[in-house]
Amino acid sequence: MRWLHRRRNRRGQSLVEFAIILPILMFLTLGMVEMGWAINHNTTIVTATREGARVGAELVNGSNSCSNNTNAANVDPQIIGAVQGVLASSGSPVNVSQVTEIDIFEVNLLTAIPTGKLNAWVPASPPTVALPGSSPTQYLLFKPGATSTWNANTRCGNSPAPGLGVRITYTYNFITPLGAFISTFSSNHITMTDSTVMALEPPTQ
Repeated sequence: MRWLHRRRNRRGQSLVEFAIILPILMFLTLGMVEMGWAINHNTTIVTATREGARVGAELVNGSNSCSNNTNAANVDPQIIGAVQGVLASSGSPVNVSQVTEIDIFEVNLLTAIPTGKLNAWVPASPPTVALPGSSPTQYLLFKPGATSTWNANTRCGNSPAPGLGVRITYTYNFITPLGAFISTFSSNHITMTDSTVMALEPPTQ
């Protein structure tokens, strides 16, 4: 009888310990899953800014000469198209509707400081801007915003070449039930921002 009593006490103690540890294990597990999702989203955003900056640095003003800017109007839409291509690709976890703004801005590479010239693009509903050169016509999910102070026809890669930066601002909403718990103390989302800067390519003519 005494042996059975001790066995029951140990079993009861184990249940109490498990009940205490289980919430902690669940919290840690959900935290790791949520962190994995967040890193995956952020990695996609980083890739998108790099692709946009790469396209913008190569296009410069839309031609291979600083004096020829007849295609300048197509430059920024092509940059946004490159960004959108990454964000909306089949393997992307990003919800494009949660991108709040895409900025194309000039950077003084000698000081690594933005000059203040910036073109903001915001979500478009319905889409109205066509992707230049697309056939059949594809429409961008973004449109020019209220801020537009860096005309593409003024861009030139002559030394010292300025830098072209692309910045994405994205609202990441928590995916796991951990988000509901966090939202009781704070918001249920994280604002992610990433930017990439590349030097404008020098003219060939």
